[in-house]
Amino acid sequence: MSETEEETETPPKKASKMPLILGLVMALTGAGGGFYATWSGMILGDDAHHDAAEATPKASSADVAYVAIDPLVISLRPPSQNQHLKFRAQLETTPDSQAEVEKLLPRVMDVLNSYLRALEVADIEDPSALTRLRAQMLRRVQVVTGAGHVNDLLIMEFVLN
Repeated sequence: MSETEEETETPPKKASKMPLILGLVMALTGAGGGFYATWSGMILGDDAHHDAAEATPKASSADVAYVAIDPLVISLRPPSQNQHLKFRAQLETTPDSQAEVEKLLPRVMDVLNSYLRALEVADIEDPSALTRLRAQMLRRVQVVTGAGHVNDLLIMEFVLN
């Protein structure tokens, strides 16, 4: 008799996985919301940074001077379909710093020439490369000219031929 009773008993039901799935979805939603709130500055925002940015007036066109950099022609390495890179740019600076930046122009040319010659062909031919290259060149120019002298690097020509 004990054998038949054991056979007729129904197996126990498995626990539902729905609470686990709902908990996981809610945790991911909360983590995403917390990341966005922190990233956008709603919580733990840097108020000093925002106040300083609002306190400094935006540069008007009268507060800007441009220093032209002589065109550079860089020969590319052999695996490239293109043989040369023609590069021309201007440095955005303040009128007060313009003379100082012009004095340092040979060093700026040397840094840019060295940097562009050291690049791989794949780095130059990548469609999104110009933004990255511009940032790298601006950083190098700012190191050469000193802090606060060069605000931006404006690329006038970037031609592969």
